[in-house]
Amino acid sequence: MVLAVKDTEPKDLLNEDCVLPTTTISPTSGFFFTSPFRSLSTQGCFTKLTLPAADGDNLQGEFQQAVRQAFTQARLAGVPHPVLCGAIPFDTRQPSALFIPEQTQWFERGSFMASVEPTADMLPEITRQTELPQQAQFMQMVADAVAITGNKQLEKVVLARLLEIETSKRIDRHALMMQIITQNPHGFHFHVPLEEGALVGASPELLLRKYGHQFHSNPLAGSIQRESDPQRDHAASEQLLTSAKDRYEHQIVTEGMRQVLSNRCRYLNIPASPELLSTTTLWHLSTPIDGEVAECAENALSLACLLHPTPALCGTPTLAARELIEQLEPFDRELFGGIVGWCDAEGNGEWVVTIRCGTVQANQVRLFAGAGIVQDSSPQSEWHETGTKLSTILRAFGLNQG
Repeated sequence: MVLAVKDTEPKDLLNEDCVLPTTTISPTSGFFFTSPFRSLSTQGCFTKLTLPAADGDNLQGEFQQAVRQAFTQARLAGVPHPVLCGAIPFDTRQPSALFIPEQTQWFERGSFMASVEPTADMLPEITRQTELPQQAQFMQMVADAVAITGNKQLEKVVLARLLEIETSKRIDRHALMMQIITQNPHGFHFHVPLEEGALVGASPELLLRKYGHQFHSNPLAGSIQRESDPQRDHAASEQLLTSAKDRYEHQIVTEGMRQVLSNRCRYLNIPASPELLSTTTLWHLSTPIDGEVAECAENALSLACLLHPTPALCGTPTLAARELIEQLEPFDRELFGGIVGWCDAEGNGEWVVTIRCGTVQANQVRLFAGAGIVQDSSPQSEWHETGTKLSTILRAFGLNQG
């Protein structure tokens, strides 16, 4: 079965008094997030929450207490329906980039998407591109990781690389977001304002969506590049669906999620076999997961922190994989490979994995892409896969990955 993201936004979830005409929505006025579930745009900042989310899964922990306190303060100050939004880094021991905005506007994604136009001619020329690490070093990283997985010290690790870009002049973030949305119409689009610049992207991967007691997740692991010819494209999708290496990588992810979710659920459904999900450039192995929480106090952010980082972005066992990432990768991921989304005071919310993304500051952009490494991984293939993923957001600048 082939899956694609569908715009089936439930009308009963929207406060009609807060739904704005799409002409008034700006993707760069503050936090911006589009989803088939709910889409929002914010203005202003009531309070920031930079506390690390290392214990964010613990409902009685310091982080969750700080979240509840922030919601209470916002309501007392006259914010009627406070929402906590922003990003949490890959390493939850690092500061969070979360805040409660002064104003939140919900809007219909379908109508907004219909009004979006390409803006490539408004983006500046790229004058320099630098790969970090370069190909030889990245392939050696993969070879080292394969050797360790072969020794059974860990089952999987996700290794990433960056592409650093400089442009001829300052980047218009509004034009950039419009181009990203145009080139990736089925992604979860996001803009997160930072102290300097912003985090932008179009993630294909839902980590956790919760409404009431019900939740959903859609992990992706295992991918292959799409082809322009329909017959070759179909053959590529079948190759992925029958790939022992990719199905093994995907099973590690779904079983890891089963282990952490089981004790917090009254009901949990994880299909035994993955399906295909398509984006503009890639086929992914995908498993739609749904369940019902056991405790009414559970919220979207506590579940997201319970899952993050999943084996799809880190590896398994988690601690061993994270230590190897710190040892091999020549950079700090910071917000890359983290999560981005929102949670309201009633516990509803949605969080996606921070991939197909970049940070923008003045005339500089950093792009991020990773690949899951298991015992059968090929260094050359993983280099190619990360290049294909980087090309998704590179297209926002009118370029293809070389």
